[in-house]
Amino acid sequence: MNQTQDTLIRAENLSLNYGKKRALDNLNFSIGKGRVVGLLGHNGAGKTTLMKALVGVQAHEGRLDVLGFEPQRDRVKLLEQVTYIPDVAILPRWARVEQLVELMSGLHPKFSADRARELLRRTSVKLTDKVKALSKGMVAQTHLALIAAVDAKVMILDEPTLGLDVLSRKSFYEMLIDEWCDGERSVLISTHQVEEIEGLLSDVMMLNEGKLVLNIPLDQIDDRFVALKHDPQAAEAIAAAHPILRYRQQGEAAALFDGAPPAHVASLGQRMRPSLVDLFVALTRAPEINPQQR
Repeated sequence: MNQTQDTLIRAENLSLNYGKKRALDNLNFSIGKGRVVGLLGHNGAGKTTLMKALVGVQAHEGRLDVLGFEPQRDRVKLLEQVTYIPDVAILPRWARVEQLVELMSGLHPKFSADRARELLRRTSVKLTDKVKALSKGMVAQTHLALIAAVDAKVMILDEPTLGLDVLSRKSFYEMLIDEWCDGERSVLISTHQVEEIEGLLSDVMMLNEGKLVLNIPLDQIDDRFVALKHDPQAAEAIAAAHPILRYRQQGEAAALFDGAPPAHVASLGQRMRPSLVDLFVALTRAPEINPQQR
């Protein structure tokens, strides 16, 4: 497999089955250095399965290269450079935070205890705190501080802020972006909080029933997709041009097109930037109406 120096992850014809169910269906993508990639999809779309394949937990068909390693074959070496927080991540409730720092020091060759303590000072978590006394948000901050103290090149996060309140989610992502992302390392984040993380992302990948229906840098969304806000009188003409989504934006009718609509249709509305939520709804509603990825 051709792997450029700036490419950290590459998949070619990546597929995975659970019995007769096709969990991942012929995925092709790459992730370069310094990217923050949002992995979006409904429950059961294949997000967690893909992340497990990336860290060598799931066998797969096709080719998968992560930092020059084949994840299953080279899993021990891979996990020295890839960190992973699954959606069911749990810290031992009996332990004090300082004990977790000491434990990580003995477990991971690239873990820095000093760095972990420095990151924890950014939070309200004290080294003397027991995990069982921490709130959900504080546990998430502790987990991120421990993981971010590993000198890794890729971080994989599966619903890392699930169950947290808005302020805790905001604090989590601020620490991630400020303290870990440095233009060289890359993050893959699976989340349902699309609106909250849109401003953090450089790229988005969308899965629908195991298929990759969108894989695009955010700065190219306006080049490909056109959203039009329009008067009710134009609804029939706009519908005839077959938008991929018709919806309401701030109480006004709107339509979303994959590609430029005909000029006479474009003149019927006012162009606006589509949000990730709009694209998500348009591309993951049902397989039979999804446009094929271009």
